Amino acid sequence: MKTLILVIIALTLHFQYRLWFGDASLSQIREYRARLEELTKEAQEKKERNDALYAEVKDLRKGLETIEERARYELGMIKENETFFQVLE
Repeated sequence: MKTLILVIIALTLHFQYRLWFGDASLSQIREYRARLEELTKEAQEKKERNDALYAEVKDLRKGLETIEERARYELGMIKENETFFQVLE
């Protein structure tokens, strides 16, 4: 009977140790969950960025109008025989 009680106590102590300090302990599980949340958030941000880039590529493939518009606004280009006016306020 004493042996059985000692075995039960030893097993209880062993499992308590693993629960608090061993592999897959509660603190380690919390860390894994936090890391999973970070990775999920990062993946969502990258997905949104990829979606925006895909939409931009789709627009660029649509036609020359988009390319011309971007060249005008981002690079300051003008067409041949156009006159550029800069308004200062």
